[in-house]
Amino acid sequence: MAELFVLAYDYWLLAAILLMAVLYSSVGHGGASGYLAAMALWGLAPETMRPAALLMNIVVTCWLLYRFKPYKIMPHKLFWPLVLASTPMAFIGGMITVEASAYRILVGVLLLVAAVRMLLVSKPADTVRLPTLFITLLLGAVLGFASGLTGIGGGVFLSPILLIFGWCSMRQSAAVAAGFILLNSVAGLAGYLVSDQSWPMGTGWLLIAAFIGCLVGAELASHRASSLTLQKLLAAVLGIAAVKMVLTAMA
Repeated sequence: MAELFVLAYDYWLLAAILLMAVLYSSVGHGGASGYLAAMALWGLAPETMRPAALLMNIVVTCWLLYRFKPYKIMPHKLFWPLVLASTPMAFIGGMITVEASAYRILVGVLLLVAAVRMLLVSKPADTVRLPTLFITLLLGAVLGFASGLTGIGGGVFLSPILLIFGWCSMRQSAAVAAGFILLNSVAGLAGYLVSDQSWPMGTGWLLIAAFIGCLVGAELASHRASSLTLQKLLAAVLGIAAVKMVLTAMA
């Protein structure tokens, strides 16, 4: 039954993936935490969730960066140290095989943290000031490793850090998050593939749903920021999925 579900995804799951892509891409994110939440609610196996989330991240953020390019908002002095530290760590994380129950608990905890972060909305700092190189490299390495290990791109954690500490503007944070998620997802997926872990069948349907959603979300991202209501709705979804993941692992 599980194998059949992987090959022929439920229409409601595809609709949920599409919705997550719209919401996350509207703030410059690939949406992996949302995709993982949706796949958890529909009971997909960890060996399907991790590579599928990374692949959807890649598709969505490629389109976002294409749409952001004319605006020239990328702060390169902040972006490149972040990704130079995070990309090799994402590759290492992707190579690690995680036992199913441990994966569910780990992702459940990260989804819960992401949900709490969305509820604790903070205003951006008044002035923009770049962090020290050491802080940038350390942050990139930690988020990169978590990205490759779990399939979560890291943008949901990176963006609020950038804004709260005033390291860039809100528009710039969307571009940084998109580029960060893209490179970490590529590295994490590469690590997953070279370690001979199984590849899930039928992910093309998930990619199509995510891409259609990001076409809408990218237009929203280039014109307006996300609303507080949408963030709270996303937090509720992530919270429910987090509880389900942990309870499933403990059953």
